Amino acid sequence: MSASLFIKNRQRTFPINVRYLRWMTRELLRELLWIEDFDLGIYIVRAPKMAEINWNFLQHEGSTDVITFDYGERADAQTSEIGDPKSEICLRGELFVCIDEAMEQARKFRTTWQSELIRYVIHGVLHLRGYDDLNPAARKLMKREENRLLKKLAESYPPTKLGKPATARKS
Repeated sequence: MSASLFIKNRQRTFPINVRYLRWMTRELLRELLWIEDFDLGIYIVRAPKMAEINWNFLQHEGSTDVITFDYGERADAQTSEIGDPKSEICLRGELFVCIDEAMEQARKFRTTWQSELIRYVIHGVLHLRGYDDLNPAARKLMKREENRLLKKLAESYPPTKLGKPATARKS
């Protein structure tokens, strides 16, 4: 069993508190989804890089919000209860999250880019859990769980702090 989480900010346009994002993601995995076994890489990129990944791996043109690469074996989450401590879930994968899409969607939906960025991480993790959003019924189920997790996570970790770089403490 491992608990490996790697987050890399591959853009410099928008300051992101990567340490805070790591805390949030660990809270999401361990406390909200009860997952102890994970090996997850998260990369925050700009739209040109996301478009390149989208084309190279999915043959889709243009940028998108999140791309999930699933390297693990898992049971279908839609047939089991989320947060079931008896489930033997292990996550193995990578998420590529687009900061430019977060900014654009935040304006469109009148929210913050920080909330959108966290939503994309949650969305990618749900894909790794077996959720799908290809048909309307599955999309509705996934969106409901995404909203629940975002709300619950925001209770302990205000999303706006994600945009503030960590400050050094004096000893």
